[in-house]
Amino acid sequence: MCADTNWPRSPKAQLTQLGLSPRKGLGQNFLIGDRVINTILRAAELNPSDLVLEIGPGLGIVTEQLVTQAGKVIALEMDPELANALSGRIADEHKLSVVCGDARQVDVCNLIGGDSYKLIGNLPYYAANPIVRHFLESECRPTRIVVMLQREVAKSMTAQPGQMSLLSVGVQTYGKPRIAGYVPPSAFYPQPKVTSAVVSIDVYRTPALELEDRDAFFNVVRAGFSAPRKQIRNSLANGLGITFQEALGLLRKANIEPSRRAETLDIETWKALYEATKGELAHVCDGACQDKPLP
Repeated sequence: MCADTNWPRSPKAQLTQLGLSPRKGLGQNFLIGDRVINTILRAAELNPSDLVLEIGPGLGIVTEQLVTQAGKVIALEMDPELANALSGRIADEHKLSVVCGDARQVDVCNLIGGDSYKLIGNLPYYAANPIVRHFLESECRPTRIVVMLQREVAKSMTAQPGQMSLLSVGVQTYGKPRIAGYVPPSAFYPQPKVTSAVVSIDVYRTPALELEDRDAFFNVVRAGFSAPRKQIRNSLANGLGITFQEALGLLRKANIEPSRRAETLDIETWKALYEATKGELAHVCDGACQDKPLP
């Protein structure tokens, strides 16, 4: 690997040298220091044979370490100026490939060539959920995801029954998430107004649930969370556009107590409710199945 030894360590100085400034519209907050990087690398558990797809490499502070620890790194950067700068800074065409593109829309299988890979990234807050969703739903899912995102989102992803959300169900259908560490605003330039977290997701080889219609399943879950503070019988009726009695019938068929709240249901219970709707409600997947399962 050939890196520019004259490159300043400070993100602010690096941007100044490039004639750039943080782009708020892209949610750019650049990492500072080694402590957070070490947390990311430990969570990733890299070995020399790993293919790593890095989302949002920015100025390359994590990329430098990935190139030394992994077999191959594909860095996907949305900002063309930063992508060009990274290509010039770390010149190792055998181990690093820099691609300019949007992680929410990229053709995953084409990008990684169908190989097994790990996904690592410092995700912009506004795009974190869609990016995670895009890769979890891909036919070419990573074996592990290690990403930085907003603390509240991380807690929602890892929540257990009693505090579940639509996001919890969506992520935990595809993998087992955990919080590897918290990151203060001072670890970034410019400093965000919120605390971040490093989340590691061990992605299942096959989803936790075998579903005939994934969209219909998530439509039922979405309906159940349409009024999360209400009892499931009320939120389900409201979300599916059915009568109170119809909702009660579905819950009884799934052996779910109607007074429970959506946040208390685990994934298997949601599957039972989805199974109860099959053949009962022809409109469960009408139109809304064009929506994505995660918020």
